[in-house]
Amino acid sequence: MGEHLSDDERQAWAALVATARRTVTDGLVVGTSGNVSVRVGETVLVTPSGVPYDRLAPDDITGVDLTGRQVLGTLVPTSELPMHLAVYGRTEARAIVHTHAVHATAVSTLVTELPTVHYMAGALGGPVRVAPYATYGTEELAEHTLHALTDRTGCLLQNHGTLTYGATLDQAYDRTAQLEWMCHLWLTASSVPGRTPNLLTRTQVAEAGARLRGYGQR
Repeated sequence: MGEHLSDDERQAWAALVATARRTVTDGLVVGTSGNVSVRVGETVLVTPSGVPYDRLAPDDITGVDLTGRQVLGTLVPTSELPMHLAVYGRTEARAIVHTHAVHATAVSTLVTELPTVHYMAGALGGPVRVAPYATYGTEELAEHTLHALTDRTGCLLQNHGTLTYGATLDQAYDRTAQLEWMCHLWLTASSVPGRTPNLLTRTQVAEAGARLRGYGQR
């Protein structure tokens, strides 16, 4: 199988495995929970179902076309494939990271939208919504996720976890890390007895988001 892979696919798989391992190292997932995908042309490379990330090897590459038909590898793709494919089909996503990060998942059980406790919400397009609960791996969850992602690059999944996307794996991962950090921040601030966190207005978040788009080195 290996000889049929393009250099782009080999490089993307290596980056995907590194990103998946990072979700474990950084405490965003436990065991084989969560999943990562990256789009290369008309092919979507995805983490396989139930395989610990530290055991993934170059020959374990798993890929599907945009309809979900397996085109690379023999391992069964992640059970969350419908959600990933829905996002690729309806957004500009080139990479997706889904985790069960503990603070973000905790917040998903408490609110329908993450309170705007920090301007980094602007990096995700605005206040982060919570997609209503649906059984994992279902088309229903995929639809809820798409709705929550309207004009956003990340959302929370009720009683489940996070989903963020980006133009690259690094960008998708960074958005997940920022989302988990904001959730941790809000939980910390809101747990102080007798005090309520000050929240930013939507205008303040939007202004920060516009400024963040020009952030960094030119």
